Amino acid sequence: MNTPLLVSTAGAIVLALAITACAPSSKSSTEAGSTASDSAVAPRIDARETALRSPPGVLIPASLDAALPNVVVYKSPSCGCCGAWVEHMRTAGFPVEVRDSDNLEPVKSRLGVPYGKGSCHTAEVDGYFVEGHVPAGDIKRLLAERPDARGLTLPGMPLGSPGMEVPDGTVQPYTVELVTRDGGTRSFARHPGSGE
Repeated sequence: MNTPLLVSTAGAIVLALAITACAPSSKSSTEAGSTASDSAVAPRIDARETALRSPPGVLIPASLDAALPNVVVYKSPSCGCCGAWVEHMRTAGFPVEVRDSDNLEPVKSRLGVPYGKGSCHTAEVDGYFVEGHVPAGDIKRLLAERPDARGLTLPGMPLGSPGMEVPDGTVQPYTVELVTRDGGTRSFARHPGSGE
């Protein structure tokens, strides 16, 4: 049975479906003794697709969290902001594996992170790289749209990006870039700063 679940975020009410149904029975409707009125079948909902297409900031029911792919994060063992980004990803429902390293250059080189577009940590998720403090919502969009690209990058460490939050709430404007197969970049998502 599909049970509606109301989730509130930033003053908006979002209707999500908590998927609790088992796979349909292999018996025909006449074998199962059902009537015409109860033989209508609700459309199947792909849990992974629902989780990936959820608006940023919306909490996904636990039954759908498992549909998100594993994220492998390479970071320095002493970096606090990288640890905060890992927590941001976990809060968004991603399972995260952390691999601490004092030298991230071999990872960045292997994945094709363009020179000058690096940050303090690098992640791999479902065939893409994610460089820096990219919001989980942008990663979910990348995974839903599946562009022919290497991954996403947020060069530098802009204040207010996930993992770089500051007590006074300051947010610098920043743009997450899509890295194409040839190593070029283009804007993927613009995030306004505080006061914009």
